[in-house]
Amino acid sequence: MVSVNEVRRAQRAEGAGTIMGIGTATPPNCVHQSTYPDYYFRVTNSDHMTEIKHKFKRICDKSMIKKRYMYLTEEMLKENPSICAYMAPSLDIRQDILIQEVPKLGKEAATKAIEEWGQPKSKITHLVFCTTSGVDMPGADYQLIQLLGLSLSVKRYMFYHQGCFAGGMVLRLAKDLAENNKDARVLVVCSEITVVTFRGPDETHFDNLVGQALFGDGASAVIVGADPILGLEKPLFELVSAAQTILPNSNGSIEGHLREVGLTFHLRRDVSELVSKNIEKSLVEAFKPLEISDWNSIFWIMHPGGPEILNQVETKLGLEPEKLRATRQVLAEYGNMSSACVLFILDEMRKKSAENGLKTTGEGLDWGVLFGLGPGLTVETVVLHSVQTS
Repeated sequence: MVSVNEVRRAQRAEGAGTIMGIGTATPPNCVHQSTYPDYYFRVTNSDHMTEIKHKFKRICDKSMIKKRYMYLTEEMLKENPSICAYMAPSLDIRQDILIQEVPKLGKEAATKAIEEWGQPKSKITHLVFCTTSGVDMPGADYQLIQLLGLSLSVKRYMFYHQGCFAGGMVLRLAKDLAENNKDARVLVVCSEITVVTFRGPDETHFDNLVGQALFGDGASAVIVGADPILGLEKPLFELVSAAQTILPNSNGSIEGHLREVGLTFHLRRDVSELVSKNIEKSLVEAFKPLEISDWNSIFWIMHPGGPEILNQVETKLGLEPEKLRATRQVLAEYGNMSSACVLFILDEMRKKSAENGLKTTGEGLDWGVLFGLGPGLTVETVVLHSVQTS
């Protein structure tokens, strides 16, 4: 007789969940931050709000963002003026756009990840799809299976409205799926389009201005599996451990509420302080088994919630400027793309590592950390091991 334990052992992989392909995509419409305040107040018919426009310009100037990509164009906004109002019923219009466009953008990123992975799509066994943009049933995961022509028996997981920390959350899930299902190959897709949050300015809600200045559109995807096939699959990063925690005293710090007017964004002013004050505890817990306590000895993939968060974390932990280089680069070139961001940063790091001829995908270092930060205030901590490039 075969025991249950024997069956379970046969079902599980031997190695760690490993990223074996990365892909990213953005809409074609690029907006430059230097001219965005004039554009934003023009398209929302708000040029008469001169004081708040000056405040918005200051926020944009301090954002460290050079440009962003957005699905919405001026022509679309003229055709749908309710999206431009601060609080006008517009959820149906937003939903009609997002239900179509979120899976399409996700397909672009997924196609690139699959191409780099280099294996047939038929080998994909699981799909994890994440978006804060729109809600539907069957969901964007179902639509993506049709768009990519994946097997109808792919096991899928759909996450709506998790927010910015979800880029770490989906890696945590993919790690568990890959390691507990022998030969599993997990396609992870994060696709974010700001149609759900775009709205005009209001004189009393500072957090709305911050959101309009920071968020951009983008999709990212990875292929995750354990025990890469030598000669056929190329490992990039191993997922060593993953954890989630809610920061103490952070109730109401970051919230989003889906209403008839779309998704409203709410932000407490002490978010940067909360993150910088508590982040080292997560680091200590994650790296204690590895006997690592020098945070400059690891590479960093940190969600760019905004420049102030990065500045305070850098100061609090005594990080050298180059530690957050990849994060700041993605923030500058794309803005905050919510869940999609950390995978963009991972892609930026491995590409720059290759360009500089470094020995590993983690800018020459073996060990690294990926942080997802978002509503809750929730922190996802993923320990990464980079792969030798030569």
